[in-house]
Amino acid sequence: MTLIKSISGIRGTIGGTVGENLTPVDAVKFAAAYGTFLKKNSNKTKLKVVIGRDARISGPMIHNLVQNTLLGLGIDVIDLGLSTTPTVEIAVPMEGADGGIILTASHNPKQWNALKLLNEKGEFLSGADGEQILEIAESESFNFSEVDDLGEVVINDAYMDIHIDEVLNMALVDVEAVKKRKFKVVVDAVNSSGGIIIPRLLDLMGVECIKLYCEPNGHFPHNPEPLKEHLGDICKLVVEEKADFGIVVDPDVDRLAFISNDGEMFGEEYTLVAIADYVLSKTPGNTVSNMSSSRALRDITNKHNGNYQASAVGEVNVVTLMKETNAIIGGEGNGGIIYPESHYGRDSIVGAALFLTHMANLDMTVAELRASYPQYYMSKNKIELTPQIDVDAVMQKIATKYKSEDITTIDGVKIDFPTEWVHLRKSNTEPIIRIYTEAPTQAEADVLAVRFVKELKELAGV
Repeated sequence: MTLIKSISGIRGTIGGTVGENLTPVDAVKFAAAYGTFLKKNSNKTKLKVVIGRDARISGPMIHNLVQNTLLGLGIDVIDLGLSTTPTVEIAVPMEGADGGIILTASHNPKQWNALKLLNEKGEFLSGADGEQILEIAESESFNFSEVDDLGEVVINDAYMDIHIDEVLNMALVDVEAVKKRKFKVVVDAVNSSGGIIIPRLLDLMGVECIKLYCEPNGHFPHNPEPLKEHLGDICKLVVEEKADFGIVVDPDVDRLAFISNDGEMFGEEYTLVAIADYVLSKTPGNTVSNMSSSRALRDITNKHNGNYQASAVGEVNVVTLMKETNAIIGGEGNGGIIYPESHYGRDSIVGAALFLTHMANLDMTVAELRASYPQYYMSKNKIELTPQIDVDAVMQKIATKYKSEDITTIDGVKIDFPTEWVHLRKSNTEPIIRIYTEAPTQAEADVLAVRFVKELKELAGV
């Protein structure tokens, strides 16, 4: 059981000891810090915050604690109830709100929950803002409102439909073309809010939807991270139903993965590649992904005469570099699509609609589309951290050992070899070191990963 405090929010397991887990006390403390931060940095006499949650079992409890803490600070709340991360992100500027909170631990298992914090643009907070909130939480410098100045709640459960309408109205989404193709798609929404919004989107686009784990009850039927080892059921069902493909989303619907018509993984790394291929074919420009993402996006961007750049890992870092380079599309290799025409946040609803339009304009299957892209294979591994491991010292030793190679150290250590690469970094959301490798074959990627896991363990003394 653990509690992780970072510049991007607070994340932990439910129950246990205050300060070591995400207990009610910790939820209130961090919500109070966020509300206090907003009040300190605003000239308004009355602030407004949008709140939404995924379908986790602990969601209603955490939701009530956070909402009532904000009310106690005199902040009004727009309550979206059961929602998605990208839906909350678009609601913040639409409501003219001063910030937003999404209650979700994203891809973490059901015992986890988190507060993910947004600014007035509906975008994740900067590192500097996050540091301010951590300092306020640590000092507990809260000043709650008197009884006549308490905040008020407005419930608005229409935003998932508003979100879908916004997506369907985007210039590169062709609903009529999709309807003509009469696609059949299987959806695995891991029994969270994606089980509501993705089937609604498909229905409006004329797609036959076969639902798998779409009951938003928070009882995740498998590990919610959309990786191959967790998705055997949908891979099997796509083949049984003779579906055109499958759609998989994580609990808060900001990560998107596809299953090809042959029941094989399209590859979450290739979600962004395929959608960028379509977008760039219509609106040429630049792209951005993070350092742990596939080289395939670089290749596709070059094909369309654009410029590709890599940022440090983390959505806020990707968004910052996208703005600096005027990127047309960007995201992360974990299936996160960021399309600025909609908003600067990872959005599976946007991604699904663009992918459907892409397929509607192609005379090939999803498996054939996947085979048409540059072939790279990744291996994703991790080492559990203990208090004895000095991560910075280990990373420095690795960087020194491979100083003759092409090394980037803006986020851990990335070593680019001629035909493969390895990225080693400490996770922002879990007590682990992540080891990502990519190579022209799966075997080569796996061998490279085993090699660096061994080297890291030896250097760390574990």
